[in-house]
Amino acid sequence: MSLPDSEPRLEPATIEDLPQLVELLVALFSEESDFEPDKLKQEHGLRLILEQPNRGRIFVLRTEHMVIGMVNLLFTISTAEGGLVILMEDVIVHPQHRRQGYGSLLLNHAIEFARAKHFKRITLLTDKISAESQAFFVSHGFSFSSMIPMRLVFDADF
Repeated sequence: MSLPDSEPRLEPATIEDLPQLVELLVALFSEESDFEPDKLKQEHGLRLILEQPNRGRIFVLRTEHMVIGMVNLLFTISTAEGGLVILMEDVIVHPQHRRQGYGSLLLNHAIEFARAKHFKRITLLTDKISAESQAFFVSHGFSFSSMIPMRLVFDADF
């Protein structure tokens, strides 16, 4: 007789989580029109964060058997805010574990982390065509900005 999984734990990601984090990002980027999943790129980016914690933190929600969600917090400095700020990326919950409050657990943890460490702001990009995603972030206190994202992408190998 197998015991049921305990409640998922929220904790910092480790390098051992890398394969599961890559799979979560592949799922996320498969849903977004601006990105193409590329396991090598995702692994490289995640490794840069995990091996250099001054760049950011990745928090995961895990059961006894798997990582079911993640949030990626990247650290930078804002001259507008006069201090450290966070660029939040990669908020994802495994499709089989959605609509159970796990996204809110991850997001609330990220917000509390930022407050406890005295960051001045969290900025995120969410999919323009996903009203559901936008409503989720608004329900957690985020608001729309009059700024719009623009980017210049270089195709150079990493």
